[in-house]
Amino acid sequence: MKRFDQGPSLLLLPGLFRETFEDLGTSLEDEGVKLMKCEPNYNVWFDDGESFELSTDVARMKLEVEKWEGKDGFERYLGFLQEAHRHYEISVSQVLKKNFTSLLSMMRPAFLRHLLPLHPHESIYSRASKYFWTERLRRVFTFGSMYMGMSPFDAPGTYSLLQYTELAEGIWYPKGGFHTVIEALVRIGERLGVKYRLSSSVSSVELDPTGRNAMGIKLESGESISADVVVINADLVYAYNNLLPPSSYSRALQKRSASCSSISFYWAMDRQIPELTTHNIFLAEHYRESFDDIFKKQLIPSEPSFYVNVPSRIDPTAAPDGKDSIVVLVPVGHLLDEKQGMGRKGLDIHSKQDWDSMVAKARRTVFKTVEARTGAHNLQGALVKEMVNTPQSWKDVFNLDKGAILGLSHSFFNVLCFRPKTKHPSIERLHFVGASAHPGTGVPIVLAGAKLTSEQVLEGFEMDKPWGQGSFKGKGEKTRDIDRIRVRPVMSNVYMALLALILVLAVFVYRST
Repeated sequence: MKRFDQGPSLLLLPGLFRETFEDLGTSLEDEGVKLMKCEPNYNVWFDDGESFELSTDVARMKLEVEKWEGKDGFERYLGFLQEAHRHYEISVSQVLKKNFTSLLSMMRPAFLRHLLPLHPHESIYSRASKYFWTERLRRVFTFGSMYMGMSPFDAPGTYSLLQYTELAEGIWYPKGGFHTVIEALVRIGERLGVKYRLSSSVSSVELDPTGRNAMGIKLESGESISADVVVINADLVYAYNNLLPPSSYSRALQKRSASCSSISFYWAMDRQIPELTTHNIFLAEHYRESFDDIFKKQLIPSEPSFYVNVPSRIDPTAAPDGKDSIVVLVPVGHLLDEKQGMGRKGLDIHSKQDWDSMVAKARRTVFKTVEARTGAHNLQGALVKEMVNTPQSWKDVFNLDKGAILGLSHSFFNVLCFRPKTKHPSIERLHFVGASAHPGTGVPIVLAGAKLTSEQVLEGFEMDKPWGQGSFKGKGEKTRDIDRIRVRPVMSNVYMALLALILVLAVFVYRST
């Protein structure tokens, strides 16, 4: 075993990562971060032994889609991409790059005119069903909602943008693991004078006597550190309920719908498992019921859909020669507190659950499913070392409220101006960044949120932003004449001819009456 990333295992929206580094006066390349493209994106494995290969290669996707839905199916796939493209571009320009500090923020004309085309009141599954007419392909193009910690039957249709960025921009992996991105950002910070205090647990945010201004933080060691501004990147619900004075708002946050949790395995294998590609999805036969168990009943599904990542397939440095490292994520319900658990089945936050038994059952299910569908053999015998995270360890070790690995849910009334703000509503110079703050979860989304929070902090001190507006398509490049976008003349020769014909017909009809 060489290493395991316990967080993200794939890199999406690479443009946001490049923009972050450019805003800091450098680049991914200059900091030694090499992004490697994963091809194919995924192998999706079904219970009937069939599989579907998702790819950025249009020719490959044409073959895969037409295999199940024919020539018309590929045309509908292109229509799906067109809609998802709109979701993506509108979301980037009008959500990821805009702060929503109040309900009035949603009244911006530029945003309102795009609201209906984002399909926020339809589910990803219902939108996909308009383009894909077989249940197989509806599942292929909706499982990605798991990355938002939501069921595809509940997640707003807007989030087809996740499938779009994977299909249009690809899935990437930083050589050396995701930690290389973090290490690069740490080095940049150190060059800019940032001092990092590791292994220094924070017990509270210190406020002035009025309770209306943040003055610094207090460590569990008893040390106080004064500050002009405090930015919290811990789990937001945890922070409100453990680092700040109790309030009605902090209690209300705990009642909001949260994302799912997971049982996650990190396996060191004594040989390679060639039947697995870099990213693999195993979908439950009873697709909807599996999601209902997780998101409505907060249970561990008896037949889960799960994700298997083999980082050593694309990055040999992730495992010793001739061996594989494997990460498995089995989505499960989040923990329930006493009030939530009253009269409900679910994972009780205070129960003495037999996690060893639950983990063993999940492990057996994964081994059995992977072997049956891919032809791999004796995975248990190849396992030499294992690490595990459960909903309880996500809560206890990482301070994730209810063990929800992706923060608050992304239902309509948990996003935009309804999501917790990047600035505390009543305490000055106290800001937030992270999965449960605007704009939402996922590393690239949190990076976009970090930029919004930084701009808000600078505005509070009446300081100029040291970066430009940023763009996925490059900055400061002069457009050559040959590259200038030219719109077709409104009155082209064809249009003029059609208009003349219409006028002649109109005159003829008029004289005939």
